[in-house]
Amino acid sequence: MRFEGTSAYVADKDLMVAVNAAIALERPLLVKGEPGTGKTELARQVASGLGLEMIEWNVKSTTKAQQGLYEYDAVSRLRDSQLGDGRFNDIKNYIKRGKLWDAFAADKKVVLLIDEIDKADIEFPNDLLQELDRMEFFVYETGETISAKVRPIVIITSNNEKELPDAFLRRCFFHYIRFPDVDTLHKIVEVHYPGIKQNLVRAALTQFYEVREVAGLKKKPSTSEALDWIRLLVADDVAPEDLRADPKNALPKLHGALLKNEQDVHLFERLAFMARRQG
Repeated sequence: MRFEGTSAYVADKDLMVAVNAAIALERPLLVKGEPGTGKTELARQVASGLGLEMIEWNVKSTTKAQQGLYEYDAVSRLRDSQLGDGRFNDIKNYIKRGKLWDAFAADKKVVLLIDEIDKADIEFPNDLLQELDRMEFFVYETGETISAKVRPIVIITSNNEKELPDAFLRRCFFHYIRFPDVDTLHKIVEVHYPGIKQNLVRAALTQFYEVREVAGLKKKPSTSEALDWIRLLVADDVAPEDLRADPKNALPKLHGALLKNEQDVHLFERLAFMARRQG
């Protein structure tokens, strides 16, 4: 079982090597990179390319590791016991399976995505160490052990908002998705917008990388924001020559797709003001 990329996702050789190494080692693949560089989409494309079902666990700041295993609703069981509901006699009626349980219970190999693990509490990765390593966990309420029928392909993404524990990192195969160079991003644009005018793409990408290189920028625009921006340029039928940066008007056209906070907008406005003063 090897991932060779898909027609809908531009994956470089190093990324494909990382995916296949994680599959061969049967270890989770930890993928880091700037937001918007395609980390989450990678898991979807691995599932698509290998013809597998994908189970997606979106981690939030309030997510606990236990929720990935199962949750026991003791309150509902107590209420049903007071009401004389027959469901009370079977404790399994009050256990809600989590995403890891679903992945372990699958009859065929699946792709399990644990998305943005760094959003959760620092203990979250540690609490999943044994479960991801042994591919099993114990359900205390029923006394049963849930073991993976077929070991899933686990892909974990992180935006590097916080450091992950060393013990967790040792159990993963790691890959950092670098921001694509202009040629790679050009290929990504063509995948999303086949038949797009090449002169518009070249002009747009030239300005896009100029924006990313502006000193003092708080949030550099990402790949996904470049795609949104180019889509708007096409929709508004913007001519390539109109994209050439005018130093007296430093803000790019439709800049709301690229600049996502007022500090960066003010930075470009100050650059334009200084350019006007100088001539």
